[in-house]
Amino acid sequence: MELLSPAGNAEKLRYCYMYGADAAYIGLKNFSLRVKADNFYDDEYKAVCELKKQFPGRRLHCALNIAFHNEEIDRLVQSIPYFRQYPIDAFIVQDLGIVPLLQKEFPQAQLHLSTQASCMNREAVKMYKSIGFSRIVMGREASLKEIAQIKDAVPDIEIECFVHGAMCIAYSGRCLMSAYLNGRSAQEGFCSHTCRWDYDVLAGSGGTAKEAAESGNLFLREHKRPGELFPVYEGEHFTAVLSSKDLCMIRHLADFQKAGVDSLKIEGRMKSVYYVALITRAYRKALDALSGTISQAEAEPFIEELYKVSHRPFSTGFYYGKDEADVAASGASSSPFDLAAELGSRLSEDEENDVLEKAAALEKMREEKYSRLCPQAKAAYDRRAASRPELYLPPAVRIRGFKMYRLEARNMISRKSELELVSPETVARTILFGKDFVLINPETGGLYSWVCNGHPCVFYTALDIADGTMLRTKSPECEQEMPAVPL
Repeated sequence: MELLSPAGNAEKLRYCYMYGADAAYIGLKNFSLRVKADNFYDDEYKAVCELKKQFPGRRLHCALNIAFHNEEIDRLVQSIPYFRQYPIDAFIVQDLGIVPLLQKEFPQAQLHLSTQASCMNREAVKMYKSIGFSRIVMGREASLKEIAQIKDAVPDIEIECFVHGAMCIAYSGRCLMSAYLNGRSAQEGFCSHTCRWDYDVLAGSGGTAKEAAESGNLFLREHKRPGELFPVYEGEHFTAVLSSKDLCMIRHLADFQKAGVDSLKIEGRMKSVYYVALITRAYRKALDALSGTISQAEAEPFIEELYKVSHRPFSTGFYYGKDEADVAASGASSSPFDLAAELGSRLSEDEENDVLEKAAALEKMREEKYSRLCPQAKAAYDRRAASRPELYLPPAVRIRGFKMYRLEARNMISRKSELELVSPETVARTILFGKDFVLINPETGGLYSWVCNGHPCVFYTALDIADGTMLRTKSPECEQEMPAVPL
């Protein structure tokens, strides 16, 4: 089975491929259901083409899955020359109006039917196949039993299913609530996740909540909109009724294989690099264990890491019946870790020498300035340096066996940070500031005692750093235990 991961920008696309995705799906500006994702535009096609060369055999799917208005059709036609610059293997489509255009302009690209089309029966699959679709992304309300029946009836169609990520309380994500409450249409890719907001349940005069609902006197009030009441007409205990659980099927991949599913899809083009990498890695290892490439024992540590990534309570969705999908979730998602930094390529020998030469020049300058001080000033300097050593860090020096790597900080890293190294093949390894690595300012050659986003930085270490390695740190905001066990 293919593993298909989400890529909201070129950086995330790289991590999808590095952490084990067979394919990734992207959106192009203005034509994707995730307009708040960075998406792809301007000259980013150059980076995408390079990634396809770097990872031969990996596929690229492009989401053109909005519902098109006339003016958007016109813009799509105007954008065809730009789209041609991307190495697109397949388009994900819900609006049949653009099918003839794509077939004419991109005859080598496959057509995949978006889950937005809510295809869930064999006759619909036959129809879509007849007009040129090679793959159906199943409506999320389809069960595995129904999917197996469809595959039996139409064996030469590819079936793609979501296996992980956020689900929408609306039917296959076709939600009008965001547009109704906030003027931001989910169908136009601008969902404000209104179903995730916090609501109060307010009853009118007298009676129980059930009686109030039946009489039309039960209301929802979003915390930040105290003057707006939204009526609820049925049911009890509606506090979190709008917020669905997250989908997690990592313990059920054999059932997808038995049902004839061809591609497993992870949701999350708006998620972080850290999320995309670790979720992709977990499913890659689970699939490798399923195929016998590695043992289940080897895969298990990577799978367990999935539960440490930000998520709401997990569910099996509609795959085994609707009961699980009917259970709502409450509260925000959280993670015990924050992404501290991304590690890049190793510096060349000339680049390392340049950093160390700057360090030597810095040391020489300091020594000259110190030598010109009077004895009293030298004594005062020595006292300050002894009492505040973090402000008087020495320049970097060459350390036998150490190598320099580029580092881009995402959050603060200090000597007190509890850091773990993660990579495509390293589950998590604790590393110590000052022992396993030091941080250097490449512009001055001076050592850092801390860095944060925006600081130029080099990671100087004896460790062998694989492509795609990240540093994570314990999150100070995560005080509650993460939900650990999926269904």
